[in-house]
Amino acid sequence: MSGPTWESAKPPRFADISIFGYVLAALRAIILVSLIFICMPFMLICRFCERLLVGAQRPISSFFPRFVSRNALRLLGIKLKISGEPMLNNGAIVANHSSWLDIFVLNACQRVFFVSKAEVAKWPGIGAMAKATGTVFINRNRAEAAKQKEVFNSRLTMGHKLLFFPEGTSTDGQQVIPFKSTLFAAFFAPEIKNNLYIQPVSVKYIAPLGQDDRFYAWWGDLELSQSLRSVLSVWRRGKVEVTFHAPLPISQFQNRKEIALQAEETVRSVF
Repeated sequence: MSGPTWESAKPPRFADISIFGYVLAALRAIILVSLIFICMPFMLICRFCERLLVGAQRPISSFFPRFVSRNALRLLGIKLKISGEPMLNNGAIVANHSSWLDIFVLNACQRVFFVSKAEVAKWPGIGAMAKATGTVFINRNRAEAAKQKEVFNSRLTMGHKLLFFPEGTSTDGQQVIPFKSTLFAAFFAPEIKNNLYIQPVSVKYIAPLGQDDRFYAWWGDLELSQSLRSVLSVWRRGKVEVTFHAPLPISQFQNRKEIALQAEETVRSVF
């Protein structure tokens, strides 16, 4: 393959933001933050009641992230197009990862619980919100594989749909890089594997007219603040296409590497 890979290529150069763009970005930011902070207390109240009545399950409070996410996409002028159907089976969703927007996009499609690296829990503001929404925090190392299996098993047996990004990092949104198979191991526990499925999901962003194809991606050395300013300030509408592929039964695969490869190939098929 000629030319630079996504790792070595330079991030896109964003157009200069006009005064109107800064005003639009400020208004959108205020509305989005207000939406989050208005919904957060209601979600926490629901969560408190759920703990008393049903323990770790989240039959009501898990609706709030979806409500916020759908309205966030409308506010940002990003049209959501969904193909296929979210699975009804127990298990997990795996998707490609190219932007901080993935959280809003995938939450807008269905009720899911994200699997995130442990350090995110310590991020100011974001960490607290992630904890409140039921995110599963993990350390990506083999030494804690057994502990991770226990956590996954507990959440899966409650019917929670976990969602993780097997690429292990975000990309430029124009391709899918090899999936890491480590997290797939938890789904092969003998007591649960016959009842679980993995659903591959492809997330493809279409930039607003006149913008770089990688406009919505956040990767490499690109500063989060720069990405936020650009997305919040653009007036023209963009689009994100989410494709739900056929679920993969865990029982039909020999090991984690086999199902990781199949999921990777399926997600890549729309790129």
